[in-house]
Amino acid sequence: MESRTEQVMQAIRRKLGSGAIAPGEKLPSIRGFATTMRVSPSTVVEAYDRLAAEGVIFARRRSGFYAAQSNRPVALSAMGPRLEREIDPLWVSRQSLDADEEAPKPGCGWLPAGWMPVASLRRAIRAAGRADDGLLSYYGGTRSEGKLRQFLSRQLSDQGIEAGPGRILLTSSGSNAIDLVCRLLLSPGDKVLVDDPCYFNFQALFRAHRVEIVGVPYTPQGPDIERLQEALSLHKPRLYITNSALHNPTGATISAQVAHKVLTLAAVHDLIVIEDDIFTEFEPDLSPRLAAMDGLDRVIRIGSFSKTLSASVRCGYVAARPDWIEALIDLQVATNFGGPSPLAAEILHHALSDGGYRKHMEALRVRLAKLRWKVAVQLGEIGIAPWIMPRGGFYLWCQLPEGTDGAAMARAALAENVVLAPGNVFSPSQGMMSYMRFNVGQMGDPGIYPALDRAMRAAG
Repeated sequence: MESRTEQVMQAIRRKLGSGAIAPGEKLPSIRGFATTMRVSPSTVVEAYDRLAAEGVIFARRRSGFYAAQSNRPVALSAMGPRLEREIDPLWVSRQSLDADEEAPKPGCGWLPAGWMPVASLRRAIRAAGRADDGLLSYYGGTRSEGKLRQFLSRQLSDQGIEAGPGRILLTSSGSNAIDLVCRLLLSPGDKVLVDDPCYFNFQALFRAHRVEIVGVPYTPQGPDIERLQEALSLHKPRLYITNSALHNPTGATISAQVAHKVLTLAAVHDLIVIEDDIFTEFEPDLSPRLAAMDGLDRVIRIGSFSKTLSASVRCGYVAARPDWIEALIDLQVATNFGGPSPLAAEILHHALSDGGYRKHMEALRVRLAKLRWKVAVQLGEIGIAPWIMPRGGFYLWCQLPEGTDGAAMARAALAENVVLAPGNVFSPSQGMMSYMRFNVGQMGDPGIYPALDRAMRAAG
């Protein structure tokens, strides 16, 4: 556990990392910051002296302490609270991506390769290979591949979202789409709202933009409206990011009543909402969408194809107001000299237009529906219980037996080469110690359950 001195040091590092204190700017007075942190002035003196020794700040005689002028790169891992590896979003992402292909990965965020429509992808790749030389050689246009945007426009219309191709921008991935929106709308030191719990890479991405993260408790019907209203009044955030359907990690779906209240509060508090809808095709039937109810006025829709088609052929998209799309195009040109690979967009359009894709998704929804119940029963036999039973998708957000520390369990499981996703990696407040997210599609190895049981016993 961090000492009080270390807590003060981390608080100053966060202010420096977020831009709340600029280089050369004076730090809070020792007595004032002691009151803010509820520690003694001597604790703040020790923290400031240690930061000065590190070169992070410097003292001016009879004036106080100031942020150092530094051109050293700031590591993302240093921007925010210092977390155990097992619950640090960056570390968990790296473990999932770098794990041995054969290693059990109940904590990862994708389905097994054998479950994906690889036959459709192979046909699409062969078709793209017969395209003209320009597709195989040139940059894409600034508005990206037109056929895929037209396809997405029709798909969004089926969901009640009217967005012509001109209101859709293709990006290199879903994460890239969110990054572009953040570049457009956020400045260092701004505050953003996320669900608590939320997809852990949201937190890592916001660290990169040096903004302050504020968590709002999530319920089976959506964000806790009372706490959302409190956060809006107190923090005056610029953005709120959420998954309306098949929320990651909980699997919950927002109710129509809660969705209306979210949009009402957004209008009152001039809040922009990013609706990351990456799991929409896993739903058995359509649920409420903030983008549809709002008409893409202050809601920005984000999506990608990494969960349903391929995480290797990377492509995402943004649907938003025309003026924002124009500004995002300029940003994409500046940062990426255009959109996603035109070859990737062509491959995806072929695969999506293939009649086999619709049948693939229908079969996948049925397969996952059966598997969610099966995995829930097997987890129940070792004392792990789902928070809710989701309507679709491949995640189960589960409560561990009382007293079990998810991070300690993940550490014990990793010793057996099993990658888990403990609850606190998803929680800005670090209030989900006894929860764990499981990917039911990655639970086929019968050795996983004994390994989980051993890890729980080691962490209990």
